[in-house]
Amino acid sequence: MAFSAEQALTLLRKAQANDRLAHAYLITGPVGSGTREVASGLTGILVGETANPLKHADVHIAEPESKSRRITIDQVRELERSLQMRALRGGRKVVVVFDADRLMEQAANAFLKTLEEPPRQSHILLVSNFPELLIETILSRCIEIPLVAGARRGLNERQRRIAESLRNFFKIPRPELPQIFGLVREVQTLLAEAKEAISDETDAAFKGEAKRFREASGVDSGWLDDREDFHKALAEARYRNERAVLVDTIESWWADVLRQQQRAEHLDLPDFSADTAALADRLAVSDVITRAAAIGGLRENFGRNVQEQLAVEVAFLEAFAA
Repeated sequence: MAFSAEQALTLLRKAQANDRLAHAYLITGPVGSGTREVASGLTGILVGETANPLKHADVHIAEPESKSRRITIDQVRELERSLQMRALRGGRKVVVVFDADRLMEQAANAFLKTLEEPPRQSHILLVSNFPELLIETILSRCIEIPLVAGARRGLNERQRRIAESLRNFFKIPRPELPQIFGLVREVQTLLAEAKEAISDETDAAFKGEAKRFREASGVDSGWLDDREDFHKALAEARYRNERAVLVDTIESWWADVLRQQQRAEHLDLPDFSADTAALADRLAVSDVITRAAAIGGLRENFGRNVQEQLAVEVAFLEAFAA
């Protein structure tokens, strides 16, 4: 039986009240089901911290960081060392592994003993949207908390346009560099449209504020300079969010291909199920994971302020080359 994030946390609080929490959990569910929310909530239950439990001194986190978007054995060894140390605040210690299906095989095998017998007052939470990719010996050592898919949200215009572009791209039998860079240009067009629309809206908002201020006071002041800076920062934040939404959509495309290979019921882009199913038949699982990792790397490069056009071109060459 699968639970909503709220139901899962309610049950976990009851288990805590009855002193029946397990030492190792595997939190699973499709993207949007609340796996990260449940991991954070359960961590808070364990360490007694509700404000920001994942930042607690005795909480140790691992997620894919290497160039290959895998969790390495060095990361696992660091987690194990953290569990062996005394809790800084005298309570429980918690390890959280996000995207646990990205554990390298050597790292996963090294983690088995710790999963089976963690140090006293220690708990391990694994989080995965694709538990089918975890090795059986890890699955057998954890209590699974399966979550139901969250409510599907309709695609906005730009999301649908990028999904349509992906559909058209994969209708080409063997796309080559011109087609890949054509896809890059389509993404750049969508981003430019988003930036222009956001800039127009924030400029209009600032001009309206400035007009009302001058009519009320009759003078300019430093307050207007501060408001102008505020609206510029707001425009940048909104643009970054729009860009992240487009990346989410491309990630969802590859996630759906992987789900189709695993015969999963939930799809992020159900309107494009025939297209992702066709790709699932054409590509190997390892190939799909590599392509999805390239888009994950794009998100990371945006976070590092890598030049936008270069980041998109590099990621798309990895994700869409034949």
